[in-house]
Amino acid sequence: MVETTEPVTPPWRDSALPPETRADALIAAMTLREKAAQLVGVWVGASDDGGEVAPYQHEMEEPVALESLLPQGLGQLTRSFGTAPVDPALGALSLLRTQRAIAAANRFGIPALAHEECLAGFAAWGATAYPVPLAWGATFDPALIRRMARAIGDDLRSVGVHQGLAPVLDVVRDARWGRVEETMGEDPYLVGTLGTAYIQGLESAGVVATLKHFAGYSASRAGRNLAPVGMGARERADVMLPPFEMAVRESGARSVMHAYTDTDGLPSAADAGLLTELLRDTWGFTGTVVADYFGIAFLKTLHGVAGTLGEAAGAALAAGVDVELPTVKAYGEPLLKAITDGVVPEALVDRAVRRVLVQKAQLGLLDADWDPVPAALAGLGVRSADNAADDARTEEDGAADTEALRGRVDLDPAGNRALARQVAEQSVVLLRNDGTLPLTAPATIAVIGPNADTPTAVLGCYAFPVHVGGQHPEVPLGIELPTLREALTAEFPAARIVSAPGASVDGTDTSGFAEAVLVAGEADVVVLALGDRAGLFGRGTSGEGCDAESLALPGVQEQLLDTLLDAHPGIPLVVTLLAGRPYALGRAATEAAAVVQSFFPGEEGTTAIAAVLSGRTEPSGRLPVSVPARPGAQPSTYLAARLGRASEVSSIDPTAAFAFGHGLTYTRFQWTDLDVPRLHTATDGGIDLAFTVRNTGDRHGTEVVQLYLHDPVASVVQPVQRLIGYRRVRLAPGGAARIRVTVPADLAGFTGRDGRRVVEPGELELRLGASSTDLRLTVVCTLTGRARTVDHTRRLHPEITTVPQP
Repeated sequence: MVETTEPVTPPWRDSALPPETRADALIAAMTLREKAAQLVGVWVGASDDGGEVAPYQHEMEEPVALESLLPQGLGQLTRSFGTAPVDPALGALSLLRTQRAIAAANRFGIPALAHEECLAGFAAWGATAYPVPLAWGATFDPALIRRMARAIGDDLRSVGVHQGLAPVLDVVRDARWGRVEETMGEDPYLVGTLGTAYIQGLESAGVVATLKHFAGYSASRAGRNLAPVGMGARERADVMLPPFEMAVRESGARSVMHAYTDTDGLPSAADAGLLTELLRDTWGFTGTVVADYFGIAFLKTLHGVAGTLGEAAGAALAAGVDVELPTVKAYGEPLLKAITDGVVPEALVDRAVRRVLVQKAQLGLLDADWDPVPAALAGLGVRSADNAADDARTEEDGAADTEALRGRVDLDPAGNRALARQVAEQSVVLLRNDGTLPLTAPATIAVIGPNADTPTAVLGCYAFPVHVGGQHPEVPLGIELPTLREALTAEFPAARIVSAPGASVDGTDTSGFAEAVLVAGEADVVVLALGDRAGLFGRGTSGEGCDAESLALPGVQEQLLDTLLDAHPGIPLVVTLLAGRPYALGRAATEAAAVVQSFFPGEEGTTAIAAVLSGRTEPSGRLPVSVPARPGAQPSTYLAARLGRASEVSSIDPTAAFAFGHGLTYTRFQWTDLDVPRLHTATDGGIDLAFTVRNTGDRHGTEVVQLYLHDPVASVVQPVQRLIGYRRVRLAPGGAARIRVTVPADLAGFTGRDGRRVVEPGELELRLGASSTDLRLTVVCTLTGRARTVDHTRRLHPEITTVPQP
């Protein structure tokens, strides 16, 4: 009798074991080359015919021979969908086939982790283009941003993507920086709360969120991309780090991306104090740290702190960078040689690969029953390669035939568009209004300006039609992008719409002014659409590498504005901004009938703007960044200390035209009945307060209650005030709400002289307002007792409850 034995499942394939145990078992069985292979990505682009892919040949790197790498395994696949326009279904099929090839080629059957950009939606052809993060900041609505991120995450997972490179948690310090549109604003609490909500949404879909750029990238000198950062340790600790700290503590984020920049001469990619001691040892982060694209090699080529790529690899590994992206370079042969030569200890590779493999185990990529078929294709009849008769390569099942799949995966369904529209509507900020808005049945509307009839004027630089589609002008946009003229035509069907560009976004030609003046003269109201053109590395006026010398409107837009104001002083002029950063608005700030600010509001953005102009939707956005009064008073944010504000000893006045948190509505609110039971508490206590907000107008409206802290006397210089809490309160006409707030003393903490965070005794002001300059109620309270040191376990939020009132 012949006895048969069941095959033994290797421990790393056993999903019943803890991920750490599985990773350790796998590491023990791997060679050095196999371990190192898990620490790199390869940049690929999905095939539009659904076939396996070859490495993307990008200008920053030499092409990689994928077939020579795969026998050792592969850590990540870079941007299968975000490299070229590819039908989503065929892109998913291409990724599936590539994953099969990767798993089949290495002796452990390990697939790659696929990552994509998702800064303003999944950066894929045909996917929903949501508003940019600066617009999220304008919503002051974490719950809405969480819902949006969940939708983005669901789309990513549906086609086989595991990791999203978002959100950006950088805090704006200089609005000239081109990547302002990618941030959520100039206040760390706002950025932290909205960023944490985004991460929670993405992670709830099973997608690894990536916090970036850790840390200080947005504080580069003069707002120049990738320029050195000269801030001190206290500014870093109190402004740049809190959003990351909040996210690590509260969001479940599983990845962090290091910043390109160096701070006081130390590059983030080689900063063990930042990436290991603070991030892991203090905050307790257990996920992976990934390189910003090419960032490890930059230690040699840009920073000059490494003489060879092997030295760069060793420095990054020692600091705590686990994965090299976007493609293999320093962590390939240079790293292997450095280890062989005894320059870099193999233990650093073991430390990094353990984190990578634990994450792959958590994602199910090491499971014995791992199936590369994503949900979107499974629903179309594509099955695992284990069922060869059902393989998508055959034509036995028409649903699995390659061409039959084209157009079958919808990444921009009606539900996504509705959500994109809601985010866009809540992000529109009404800066000024003399009563012209909402518009009441105008007979003729003139829509003028460089962004009046441009479909992509609503998109940021990481939206696919701009980021990638601009290089493929022959390919359709993939999504519907109504222009502002088209949106106003739909919103005001009885009105006659006339239009003229007047000028380009950044050109110097003024020959179109005459036509613009003529067209404006025919109208009852003029909607002047100004702002930016998103692009990359100088190809736009906003976006990565598109930094501004000043905050004057690009090109001749201000001259066009002035010309229209002078030509038709009796015709109301409504200035509408579709931009990636705040600009000085010149005479519009005081002379325009109304000013409506939007920050690249996405595919439903013009519809949202038109709805606000008509009054069908209430304006409820608030400024996440200050709008400057003058174009040259940078860098400046509302977080300035006393010496950073206007004074008699400087001829530069940085006072904003419209301050952080500002935003008008179509109704009025009254704040009354402040009640503070106790005005004293210990440095480990809290202050309770309550007040009533009532809508005294005749329309529904949303008040964004903002809580600021002012510390009159501290041991180190503090900003005049800083945001420590907020809440959106929507009220019907005549409706009221009782707002109850508990402010823990921890929120008064700051980095003291010895580098530790401290809560000091003394007087504080809690300022309640509709913006940082529209303060309605003030509580003067006192913290008593001894100074108290607090750490990363301190309380980060006030408790705010809203109770409807009769």
